[in-house]
Amino acid sequence: MSLRIYGNRQMKTLPGLETRPTPARVREAVFNIWQGKIAGCRWLDLCTGSGSMGAEALCRGASCVVGIEQANRACLVIQENWQKVAQENQNFQVVRGDVVQRLNSIAGQQFDRIYFDPPYASELYQPVLNAIAHYQLLAPTGELAVEHSPNTWTIEPIPTLEICRQKVYGNTAVTFYQQT
Repeated sequence: MSLRIYGNRQMKTLPGLETRPTPARVREAVFNIWQGKIAGCRWLDLCTGSGSMGAEALCRGASCVVGIEQANRACLVIQENWQKVAQENQNFQVVRGDVVQRLNSIAGQQFDRIYFDPPYASELYQPVLNAIAHYQLLAPTGELAVEHSPNTWTIEPIPTLEICRQKVYGNTAVTFYQQT
């Protein structure tokens, strides 16, 4: 599959459906919403997949990008993609493992922008959002974007996170949170 990001840069992806890159339309919309807030930010990419969102963040000037992905083959592709686009003054790290278990390894860090895109049918949404709140991973003025199906997504309220906007792009929805 061919995947292009900001600046018409081509990224590698795994063949088949092992990873599901965020559609270009959704990537563009998220970065338009966060326009002016990416340069210099700390970005956390959960269920990183192809790494397209983290690569976009690097291309747009994020100072640090951390991705968590379970699939080993995907981690190798992400590492290669991010290496291609990162500048000297940018840091990035790809963490391999179960996203819920690996979030505790970054406890104590805070991120200005968090993008979470698990498989839509997974049961990861509630435990990951709870962990983000528990470990206080979202910076006080940061935002968290959660990609999901517009039809089958329900989350119990999280006391320290509140929905600030929701957008639907065809078969993809994105719900944005900020701290209360």
